[in-house]
Amino acid sequence: MDKSNEAHEGDPQVEKATRAATPSPPAGAAEPALPGRRRSAPSGGSEVHEVTNVGALSLWRTPDLSARWWPVFMRNLLVWRKLAIPSLVGNIAEPLMWLVAFGYGMGALVGEVSVGGDGAAKIPYILFLASGSICMSAMNAASFEALYSAFSRMHVQKTWDGIMNAPVSLDSVLLAEMLWAAFKALFTVTAILGVMLVLGISHSPKLLLAWPILLLVGMMFSCIALIFNALAKGYDFFTYYFTLVLTPMMFLSGIFFPREQLPTVVRIISDWLPLTNAVEIIRPMFMDQWPASPWRHGLVLLGYTVAGFWVALALTRRRFRS
Repeated sequence: MDKSNEAHEGDPQVEKATRAATPSPPAGAAEPALPGRRRSAPSGGSEVHEVTNVGALSLWRTPDLSARWWPVFMRNLLVWRKLAIPSLVGNIAEPLMWLVAFGYGMGALVGEVSVGGDGAAKIPYILFLASGSICMSAMNAASFEALYSAFSRMHVQKTWDGIMNAPVSLDSVLLAEMLWAAFKALFTVTAILGVMLVLGISHSPKLLLAWPILLLVGMMFSCIALIFNALAKGYDFFTYYFTLVLTPMMFLSGIFFPREQLPTVVRIISDWLPLTNAVEIIRPMFMDQWPASPWRHGLVLLGYTVAGFWVALALTRRRFRS
């Protein structure tokens, strides 16, 4: 997995894209304020006592979003474009190794697995694993980008501070980071889906509908990851997230074995995990079927996305206020 795509910050094209993301204010306008500072009057008059301090407003206020997230997104795309091939290899190598090692190696021993509590449908283990691992790949790709790369831009390189010298709000910057991480996840799962099609694991036409759902999965996990990004003091902090949150979720969400094997209490908890609901929507599409409860699972994904972004935004505001 690539942990940062910020290796080409000094490139002239990147600097040009960054300037595009941070347009200069019009002549005579007040100097845009960094979070936590007051603005000066444009004509040398007394200090403007307009509230510009992030901390003076509620951390949980409605997000102040605008179309200015788009240049920030494009700036990240320009940086990543030079590293697209290594990034692609890093993001798809691990899930494909899982798929080959467990799908073909273990699949030869397991044969078929039952999907559903009544065991009504049996599918090859390779198909069972592929339909779950594609969701896991979206989770991991979005999480890595929203943690390591976003933290580099926010804390180490101070790229966010440079962007917010222009009239681009912190809320728009965070929205751009969330959507960028979701795009990286979509790019990764698209490549993996292509490999799965070549291997003949599934040729269901319903996989076309799985594509936008996987984008939502990427958005959801990027929002959750940005919460930990706002709390982190250094890169080592992310170990807690991967070890205590993502790893247990992988084993409880029905990726490697049916959840029917879990104890009742654990399965009830598993029903409300974000990864579980993603798998419950995607897996039937691999089987050329429709999900049993698409609205329920979709609302859970949407709820985690909205709540995650709101919490991440509040914590990020608090970080910049201090």
